[in-house]
Amino acid sequence: MKVILNENIETLGHIGDIVKVAPGYARNYLLPKKLAVLATEGNAKALEHMKRQMAYKKDKALESAKNLGAKLEALSIILTHKAGEEGKLFGAVTNMDVAAYLKANGFDIDRKNIVLSDVIKHTGDFTATTKIHPEVTATLKITVAAA
Repeated sequence: MKVILNENIETLGHIGDIVKVAPGYARNYLLPKKLAVLATEGNAKALEHMKRQMAYKKDKALESAKNLGAKLEALSIILTHKAGEEGKLFGAVTNMDVAAYLKANGFDIDRKNIVLSDVIKHTGDFTATTKIHPEVTATLKITVAAA
């Protein structure tokens, strides 16, 4: 079944792409959530008009993602955890902790989009990457301090 995407879907494509998907996936997920429309002749004729609108929407989303990325890179994340001697943490700092900190500071970033190179188990300075948009990633500066 061919559909026209209304939103960026990481596993399928970008806004305005005509993709072939399984009928059940289209019928049960993409169409009810308005993520796509059927690629019929009428919709194909309207696609040119929709492409101009989608290009504007795509550009606007990219611009807002770049602005968000700049704000995130300027942000310095300071997390405090209980730590023993020599700075070893009781527990670990994960992407869930970073996402909770960001949410508390007004950034709505899903924890699945925050990638730590490894789980943080001691105090110090670390970096994490955040995938905000398919074309935009931001590097977060994380400082873990002993509580």
